[in-house]
Amino acid sequence: MAINRAAHRTAVLSTLALTVLTGCARFDDTASTPFTPVPTFSAGEVQPREPGAPTTPTPTPSGSPSIELPCVDPDPAVVATCLDVTGGLTVLPGGQSALVTERRTGRILQVAPGMPTQEIARLDVDGSGDGGLLDVALSPTYTEDNLLYAYVSTATDNRVVRIAPGDSPKDVLTGIPRGTAGNAGALTFTGPSELTVVTSDTGNPATATDPGSLAGKVLRVTALAPAPVQPRPQVVLSGIGTAGDVCVNPAGGVWVSDRTVLEDRLQRVAPDGATGTPVWTWPDRPGVAGCTAIDGGVAVSLTGGRALAVLPVDSRTGAAQAAPGFVAQDTYGMLRGADLGSDGLVWVSTVNKSGDQPGPTDDRVVRIPAPQGGGGFD
Repeated sequence: MAINRAAHRTAVLSTLALTVLTGCARFDDTASTPFTPVPTFSAGEVQPREPGAPTTPTPTPSGSPSIELPCVDPDPAVVATCLDVTGGLTVLPGGQSALVTERRTGRILQVAPGMPTQEIARLDVDGSGDGGLLDVALSPTYTEDNLLYAYVSTATDNRVVRIAPGDSPKDVLTGIPRGTAGNAGALTFTGPSELTVVTSDTGNPATATDPGSLAGKVLRVTALAPAPVQPRPQVVLSGIGTAGDVCVNPAGGVWVSDRTVLEDRLQRVAPDGATGTPVWTWPDRPGVAGCTAIDGGVAVSLTGGRALAVLPVDSRTGAAQAAPGFVAQDTYGMLRGADLGSDGLVWVSTVNKSGDQPGPTDDRVVRIPAPQGGGGFD
């Protein structure tokens, strides 16, 4: 959705052509909306699961003996099962495990093949409507500091918070408008100290073009250290509908997916900050969500389309070279998060519990082989 992994991809955005909003954003060490309890956070290795041990407990019918049954999916591509509706997903350094958020519960979970699901942190969020714990990103120096950044909903706003081991979350950016819908958001690091944030329009397209509103924008936040007051973030793009994701390719281009009332689309911000027409649009509106750069293209997860769309793009210009192909269509249901792991596998998360056809082991994290686009990014 998503770079979260800018620390181990080679390129960094050089300069973005930006417009500045007036005003201030707070970084308050005592968050106005408390997170209770203080999140537990562990950066340790996941321990191997005992043979036959359950992963996530499955509730038993009323009147049945109180026992825990394993939630097991026979598909070897499935990494984690029986999650609540997911939000964001980011692969951890090394590409063998990932963090996934549960949108409504506020949990950040570490998942890996053959390992038990491990709760890393739990945030107090407002999961009503489409709000909640919407995305998570790794600090560019995560292997040294274990810092996480999250996009969350409170009862009054959407905001970006920083999570450090053993500490309560600290506000990075507050005051992003919250609506009854249209609260989706995404974030990733596009430079060593540049956090790019995508916000939704709260269901009102007028807010996306309002220079006085943080809604419906692609923002760059540069001052990430604790401070009483921060300048407003810089605006990279306006006119965003419902945020999908933001991801970065090795050449330094930033990709943004979003959904509007007319179409779904994938846009690109070049390393020099130039923007243009969308790289690809979907008039049938299949519900674009997470995105990740792959060899020779961009992979976009689809909720309504129930597939991973793979768009071949030119390595130099970022222009689409052909219509997107579909991978794993109608195999795992509604897809949300997306990030590239090792061996060309794309990790995706599902949101089937937010629809009307959840499966017995939903929601899940799955690894999908992505076809090579040819040529890669130079």
